Formats: sequence, C-alpha cells, structure tokens
Amino acid sequence: MDLDPGLSALRPLGGFSVLRVSRPAPSRRTATLAPLVHAYPPGYADTAADVHVPVQRPDLLGLRVRKIAAALGTPETRVAASVAQQGLAARLWSVALACAALYGQVPDLDPRLLHWDPDASAPDDLWLAEVHALPGDAGTVADLVLATHLAPLAEAVHARYGVAAGLLRGNAASALAGAGRELERWARREGRTDTAARARSLTAGLLAHPLLAGTGTLTGTSFRRRSCCLYYRVPGGGVCGDCCFTRPPGSS
Repeated sequence: MDLDPGLSALRPLGGFSVLRVSRPAPSRRTATLAPLVHAYPPGYADTAADVHVPVQRPDLLGLRVRKIAAALGTPETRVAASVAQQGLAARLWSVALACAALYGQVPDLDPRLLHWDPDASAPDDLWLAEVHALPGDAGTVADLVLATHLAPLAEAVHARYGVAAGLLRGNAASALAGAGRELERWARREGRTDTAARARSLTAGLLAHPLLAGTGTLTGTSFRRRSCCLYYRVPGGGVCGDCCFTRPPGSS
C-alpha cells in the first residue's frame, strides 16, 4: 500500500503514531509552531527546501524544556531536557515505524517540513507540510530518525543542558523499543500478524544500529536499558519499567 497524502492508516493507532499533514499550517495552530530544524544546532539542514524557514530561530527546545519542568515540578533543567528528548524521540519512532510496517514506505521527515509545537501537551504535537514517500526499510528509517533528528537533537540537549550523551542514546533506544512494542501489540489485537512481525523485525534491526548498539538488551518485546533517563529525580517519580535501576538511586 502506497502512502496516502493524509497518512490515514495511522489514525486507528492514535496517540504517538498519528501525524497530521497539511500545507499551509492549520490556522488554529499557536504562534509557537515552527519547523523542527529550529530545535537543532544552527546551520543544521540549512540547504534549500521548498518551505519557508524564517531567519529568526524560535527557541523551540528551551520552550519545551521549560514547559516540561513546570509540568513535572522539577527545578533540574537536565531532568526536564532528558524527558523532553525522549518524548520527541518516541513520537518520531512511532510515526516512522507505523508507516514502515503498515505502508512499507515512510514519509520524508525533513526537519524543514516537519513542524513541532513545543507548547502543546504530550504526546508532542507534530505536523508535516507535505508527504514524499521513501522506502520503508530499516536503513531508511534509521537515516530519517537517528541521523536526521535524534543525532542533532542529542547534540543540542547535551551542549545546552549537560545531559550525558550515553543517557541520550539510551533514551533514543528506550523510545524505539517502546514504539515497537506498542505497534506490535496493536497489530496483534487487530489480527494483523504480518504487521506485528514487521514491527518486531524493524525494532530489532534498528536497535542493532551503531548509534544504538549496546544501549540495552531486547528480549522479545521487552527492553532493559543500560542507562537511566533521570525520571527518578522528579518529585514523586520512580524508576521506569526498562530502567537499569530496580529502585531509585539513594533509596533504602
């Protein structure tokens, strides 16, 4: 099945997997909506594209981190930055995996065409200006998500908030494993065993990518990471289900 202009096959999945498509931006969008390229280091993906990118770069990443810090009640910006990076990673993986498994193709997620509203609630609000189909193999998905988005996002988060590079790699792997697990569960509930198998194969292949290899262990759909996202430092927070810790560090 070829990609349709509205990516309608994603709608039944809901939540993290849905991607809105329109051009120009929907009028109801807030003033904070902007191409994701603005969240990445200056000069990234600055070649010409058929989309208007303002000269003034809005502080998308800073706005998102501040919003999450306020929502979580944490004074530690590096904790909020880690949560923000993992949340956006989960959205990107969910969209790409779902398209690859359902369509056998993926849309070009060029950060000049993929827009983000950092002031929206979770899951991160994304919309794509237009759909250009690419192959749905693991290599293409890795290029679209890891190389095009998560590498520059990690660079920005590390430089600005001091979050360890290894932790951010673990966040990317954790988000991938979670996206693959949810897609496979949905497919099995719907009796779509071929889609479930495709989701599992893609997830395993992507976790073996050099940028993610060694971040954790995948057993079936269960993933145990070798790092911690720092969520335990949120007031009232604990360890996540795939955390390297079984209890918050420092707890008795």
